[in-house]
Amino acid sequence: MPDGITDHMRRLIFYHLLIALSALLLLQACGIIYTAYKMGKGTVKATYIITKTATKTAFGTAKVIYRVGGFTFNVVTAPVTWPFTRDGLESIDGIDPKEAIKQGRVKSSPYVINGKRYVPMSLKEAADYREEGIASWYGYETGSREGGSMTANGEVFDPEGLNAAHKYLPLPCYVKVTNLDNRKSIIIRVNDRGPFVKGRIIDLSAYGAKKLGYYEKGTARVLVETIQVREEG
Repeated sequence: MPDGITDHMRRLIFYHLLIALSALLLLQACGIIYTAYKMGKGTVKATYIITKTATKTAFGTAKVIYRVGGFTFNVVTAPVTWPFTRDGLESIDGIDPKEAIKQGRVKSSPYVINGKRYVPMSLKEAADYREEGIASWYGYETGSREGGSMTANGEVFDPEGLNAAHKYLPLPCYVKVTNLDNRKSIIIRVNDRGPFVKGRIIDLSAYGAKKLGYYEKGTARVLVETIQVREEG
């Protein structure tokens, strides 16, 4: 051949270029699928032991105390007459929200708030959730309501507890939240829906914001990661 390249060599070059192009397209596709909240393959998460004890509250509903990674969570079933923390929650899994709670149909069920439908992650999707974004806080505005407020999964909302609202995570679940400005981290129980403000990924309780050092500022850049828990015994 005048140029010194045989047909066999041309075929080899074409073959390797084809492989490289295929790999590049695959990586781009994976980036589209996983950029939002997936961790890379092979990432291993630590498993936290969860312990619980059950008691009764003053108004006769169940109270369960969970302990995860050195943090304590007081989980109380709210009276059915209490309003939700978020106005405008119209349905869960296609039925009345409180009826869905009674039937245990909340965890990953689609819900409608203020006319917009949201579809949460499955448990499998949530297992690898990892996202950076803006966190805000909420809670004290519910104090003016008679009695108290109910989270989207039927628990008593406690602004002084370690809880949070998320639009897409299953309810309930536990996440590690790290303030990227000061590197403080806490474990939070996600038991509510929100925030419904553009550009924010999670709403912590007022106490959670204090623990992470952004209560006065109002918002912070955070990393949110689901954690694996295993019940002791």
